[in-house]
Amino acid sequence: MKKLSRQELIDLATQSYFANVDKKNMDGVLANFHDDAVFTVPTDPIVHEGKEGVRAMFETLFSSFEDIWHGDFECTVDEENQSISARFNVYLKTADGTEVRLSNCNFWYVEDGKFSRVFVFMSGDNVLK
Repeated sequence: MKKLSRQELIDLATQSYFANVDKKNMDGVLANFHDDAVFTVPTDPIVHEGKEGVRAMFETLFSSFEDIWHGDFECTVDEENQSISARFNVYLKTADGTEVRLSNCNFWYVEDGKFSRVFVFMSGDNVLK
């Protein structure tokens, strides 16, 4: 089983995952997930199961917003248990210019270099339906 270093876990979450979300690169986003990954938003609550559930969620996000940005990451890593959490800011803008700003916290659990479980805690309305 492949174990990632501290920096590799941070890069997986911020560079491989969020950078591809911000570019609306679906293949790049999905490459970070196991086929049977579970993506949960406890603050809604809603659960997306498997890559196809995650894909559907991101198709909705990508079609709902013209601009997507995640940044100002504050990461905590548990290298031994292959998990990472991050507090970060989100900026979204719709085609009509409506702006959405959130301050979120994610928890990722990694197995063999990919996400097996993801938990997203949102400060506002769930944009990951």
